[in-house]
Amino acid sequence: MLGTVFTLAWPTMLEQLTQTAVQYIDTAMVGSLGTQATAAVGATGTVNWLIGSVVSAVGIGFLAFIARKIGAGRPDEARKASAQACTITLLLGSLLTLLTVMAAGYVPAWMQVDPAIRDLASEYFLIIYIPMLFRTASILLGTVLRSAGDTRTPMRIGLIVNGINVVLNILLIYPSRTLSVLNLSIPFPGAGLGVKGAALASAASFVYGGLAMTRALWKHPSISPIGQSFRPDPVILRPCFRVALPNLAQRFATSFGYVVFASMINALGGISTAAHTIANTVESAFYIPGWGMQTAAATLSGNAYGAKDHDRLKRLGSTILPLEVGLMIVSGGLLFLFAEPLVRLFSADENVVRLGTTVLRMVAVSEPFYGVPIVVEGLMQGVGKTTAPFVYNVICMWAVRIAGTFVCTQLLGLGLIAAWGCMIGHNMLLFVFFFWHYLTGRWDPFISRK
Repeated sequence: MLGTVFTLAWPTMLEQLTQTAVQYIDTAMVGSLGTQATAAVGATGTVNWLIGSVVSAVGIGFLAFIARKIGAGRPDEARKASAQACTITLLLGSLLTLLTVMAAGYVPAWMQVDPAIRDLASEYFLIIYIPMLFRTASILLGTVLRSAGDTRTPMRIGLIVNGINVVLNILLIYPSRTLSVLNLSIPFPGAGLGVKGAALASAASFVYGGLAMTRALWKHPSISPIGQSFRPDPVILRPCFRVALPNLAQRFATSFGYVVFASMINALGGISTAAHTIANTVESAFYIPGWGMQTAAATLSGNAYGAKDHDRLKRLGSTILPLEVGLMIVSGGLLFLFAEPLVRLFSADENVVRLGTTVLRMVAVSEPFYGVPIVVEGLMQGVGKTTAPFVYNVICMWAVRIAGTFVCTQLLGLGLIAAWGCMIGHNMLLFVFFFWHYLTGRWDPFISRK
């Protein structure tokens, strides 16, 4: 079981690691332009999560359906679902493109971004969402590939996408300059577009990612949609959306909570916004073991359920959960030790460094606990149980993080440290809910349906 878990998990972990590395590079490059540039890019970041979560939630519905059909030895139905995923990609991607482009001028104001940088934040948001159809294809069709046990193809495409982003960042953010290498002066071209250049680099990489993921699915030997009907099929879509809709409601409610949370952070001023943006960027690298294991848990639990193999499902849970906790203990310890030098990669402002280091060391202590709900939710996604995670996430987000942050920052006049304390409380309550759900067997469809 360990070998199977790692075979599925390591490509996703490497893909996430590469994405995080590029996120680090992006933030560092933009950070070199000043605190205002960092704040302009990061101020609407939670809106990005909100929109991306909609696509990811729909993908979970297809993942559960396809993984179960493959486990049950019914590849024809899996290929039919693959074609339906392409249709939904086109419809959803077009709709999200229209909505985000129309909203670009208003989002920074809704997010309470400092008026001095609202125009810059709006321009950045607009550029990165023009290719939303391609971003939708990359996310949703990548999930379809993973549901068939192919995590390496999305990883390879992700590596190229991130490489394109970095190269274009270098060419577009900075002006033309002369580099000194081994006593030689080498002219280096640059467009000098600053924040706009970073947005264009991201947009171009998204276009490639969407096209490459579509091509990979089309040529896939076991799950290609070629020859299948692309007309919406209720027989396929109904069970997919039965799983996807609670997950969509969960992700929308929690991601909208992140937006509200970030808007309260933005209202604290540029230093808090920059520290929050940088700390989020740094922390994302230390969640990589969790997200890699969640992908493996969802795919393997779906396979086991489709094959009606209860022993395999139980063995998966008892193997992957302690493994995940161990990995998150290591990542949390590293985050605590290296918080300050990591923050300094992105900012030279001592106020930002001090604040970012403090909140990162606070959250590092909760990392092992947060690993439990990540993996248990993955197990539940694979077997199609998405209602309980919706309830748990909404309660924790709105009753703890949002209400607590509102009281701390708006009523008591406290700052970023108090807000991150509320975030940690949110994570700890999630641990309690999901661990209880696991221990009582409510996640297991073979037990809970009896």
